[in-house]
Amino acid sequence: MQTNLAPEFKGTPDGDAAEAILRRCVHCGFCTATCPTYQLLGDELDGPRGRIYLMKQVLEGAPVTRSTQQHLDRCLTCRNCETTCPSGVEYGKLVDIGRRVVDARVERPAAEKAVRWLLKEGLTSPLFGPAMKLGQLVRPLLPHSLKNKVPAPAPSTANLWPTRDHPRKVLMLMGCVQPAMMPNINSATARVLDAAGIQTLVADDAGCCGAIRTHLNDHDGGLKDMRRNVDAWWPQVSGGAIEAIVMNASGCGVTVKEYGHALAGDPLYADKARRISELTRDLSELLPDLVPKLKPKLRLPLDATQLAFHPPCTLQHGQQLRGGVEQHLNALGFNVRVAMNEAHLCCGSAGTYSVLQPELAYQLRDRKLANLALIEAQVIVSANIGCIQHLQTGTDLPVRHWVEVLDSALV
Repeated sequence: MQTNLAPEFKGTPDGDAAEAILRRCVHCGFCTATCPTYQLLGDELDGPRGRIYLMKQVLEGAPVTRSTQQHLDRCLTCRNCETTCPSGVEYGKLVDIGRRVVDARVERPAAEKAVRWLLKEGLTSPLFGPAMKLGQLVRPLLPHSLKNKVPAPAPSTANLWPTRDHPRKVLMLMGCVQPAMMPNINSATARVLDAAGIQTLVADDAGCCGAIRTHLNDHDGGLKDMRRNVDAWWPQVSGGAIEAIVMNASGCGVTVKEYGHALAGDPLYADKARRISELTRDLSELLPDLVPKLKPKLRLPLDATQLAFHPPCTLQHGQQLRGGVEQHLNALGFNVRVAMNEAHLCCGSAGTYSVLQPELAYQLRDRKLANLALIEAQVIVSANIGCIQHLQTGTDLPVRHWVEVLDSALV
């Protein structure tokens, strides 16, 4: 796709990056077949190809409208289109640029700006934990829309952290909302790794990976979060004490794996960020090494419970990791299946999307749950806290992180 950038974008980092991405697009439209919002709405402008045309027009100097902004807002940034694209168009990077440009030119309504500000400041605030505890105390009294966002209190095992020292050590990002909403995911991860002879370390100064601010178009705030994490992790990374930085939330994983790209233009952080990205592993990437060590430590025979696995978009499309979780859990003796239909489609969570675009998010959730129901499972498992919480709002079946199921089976 040829483009003629407007003068204000020529020679700028965003302009150059967007032009390079646009050149790879061949207009084929394969992406529309796997775009969740196009599947729901049937509007070309609510699919990747249409949004690419909108962004191209903006970068070429065409007038920018509120309608343009809304079509970009409705994108989940699930990156399914990247998996489908035969030309390797990096749509996720392009839409981040497009949103920055459009938001700089189109004023959002005051109420919309307020919600977006509350999300990026509230979810990353130290006060989020106490607020979540209060919400859990009064959960039965909350209106349905708020109750959906407040999970039930965590089990007592959430506070059980292993204390053994091991020669093999990894760093783990606790996350910004996960410790308050579902702390058992982090402690279960530490216990599973401990059973395999790996010690889990945490850098106290690390926090939000940067995804929340970045996807809410606070680019500078997102980079600040990234730099803080690099600084927090660097003493142990540079000293060679750890072998990996482990992510048990695939949304955080895809972001940290791209720190090297995000901070490539920062001379103080470029090399460190690249090293951080090289060391980052989704927890599922450790499974091939964990299986032989964990198998003798599982209660046998395992519970015959059928598990339905929902692979998050950030895992299968963002990180391009597909098939590993169910394959290795089945090798351990679990009974895990993926939906036969639309396993590639987003569940509608997509970070803050379920708050900002609830109508579309709930349609996608119900569509996902309908396909998972065909498995006739007793438990749904996933690999990202956003997916887990969002799916749980639409089903009475328990929805858990797969590492919690594995942890509960350890002797």
